[in-house]
Amino acid sequence: MERHSGPSTATDWPALRLEDWADTCATVHLWTQVVGKIRLAHAPMINHWWQVPLYVNCRGLTTSPIPYGSRYFQIDSTSWTTPENPDEPGRNRNHQAGTRTVADFHAELMARLRGLGLATRIWTMPVEIEDAIPFEHDNVHASYDPEYVNRFWRILLQVDRLFTAFRSGFLGKVSPVHFFWGSFDLAVTRSLDARRRG
Repeated sequence: MERHSGPSTATDWPALRLEDWADTCATVHLWTQVVGKIRLAHAPMINHWWQVPLYVNCRGLTTSPIPYGSRYFQIDSTSWTTPENPDEPGRNRNHQAGTRTVADFHAELMARLRGLGLATRIWTMPVEIEDAIPFEHDNVHASYDPEYVNRFWRILLQVDRLFTAFRSGFLGKVSPVHFFWGSFDLAVTRSLDARRRG
């Protein structure tokens, strides 16, 4: 099978200075926290909190399947989907990202979950952020620049590719490549078994 894993080029790494998209970054960070806390509310605990991150995909970020009793649902960066009967009216709710406050994003997402029979309660205080505002009261953060969000996603794709290659040949314990929504960063962990050292 032919593999296309050659080196990246400069065009694969768009410029992304924080000062150019700081307001959008802050808003999107908070949106990912809303989504991540929904996953946290339902996913069973795994060591190192590996059940809570998001994952990079070909559309943005995704939760991957989240258990809800005997059912599953998934939240993607541009859609809210349940795998069961995806063509059934009301089961596949597409939504394009755009400018809205964190309060509106939180309210709309929770309403969509309730409409799908997936009512969820979360702690609405953001984490790892100074001067945090509860999601339902945050009418401050409302910036969305699609150009810079696209650049961010394209960089995440490249980092995900490199991290996946980095973890691939390791024989010890290794995490998935995952996006931690609290710190808003992509990570992978390789661990040595202490009993085998020396």
